[in-house]
Amino acid sequence: MRKDYFIFGGIDSRKYQVVRYGDQLANPPERDRDFVSVPGRNGDVIVDNGRYNNKIVPYKAYIINKYNSNITGLRNDLLSFTDYQRLEDSINPDQFRMAVAIPFEVDEHGILRAGEFEIKFNCKPQRFLKSGEQKIEVTAATTLYNEYSETALPLIRAYGTGSFSIGGVAIQITAANGYTDIDCELMEAYKDTLATDCNANIVLTNGKFPSLKNGANQITISGLTKLEITPRWWIV
Repeated sequence: MRKDYFIFGGIDSRKYQVVRYGDQLANPPERDRDFVSVPGRNGDVIVDNGRYNNKIVPYKAYIINKYNSNITGLRNDLLSFTDYQRLEDSINPDQFRMAVAIPFEVDEHGILRAGEFEIKFNCKPQRFLKSGEQKIEVTAATTLYNEYSETALPLIRAYGTGSFSIGGVAIQITAANGYTDIDCELMEAYKDTLATDCNANIVLTNGKFPSLKNGANQITISGLTKLEITPRWWIV
């Protein structure tokens, strides 16, 4: 019998003899939209807020033995996090989500040796692809193709000073201590960690951070030694 598992925040469910079962359908998250009623007009006006809502993802599982002690230990570990953590499993080995565990009850009856239960995670809408964690090195003008329908917000490490553009969105780096990390999702510039703020060292020529839209994205580079682009491909 196949024994699947999950890993959340570095915690492997196999540590507590927890086995996940069932191939969960990857239903897409809801689009964030407002439906506005207009007097004298039939039907609501739809206002699309340009984003997806979080999604509750349930994991059905069972514990092989020592149910009470193992599920208590698992619950304590999962609920020890207060922010989003990486969630991956053996059923979808090429993907991961960012999630928070939802509190769940445990059976306190000491006679239980094994049992089934369900864990639910409050997940960001993206199913990130592990292939999108691979760095792409750029030293000259090139084209980076996004084969997925969703726009990716990359992490870019730029070496030296100079400028670059992706899809016509340009950034100039006026000062750097070796390299600058530019997080297009957080819209922050730093070196290694957010604590090392480098926002004063970049100029957004049109006030926007670059993104990787579906299809071909033209990249130019000037003055910089190279770029390392982590594309962060994702699907819903």
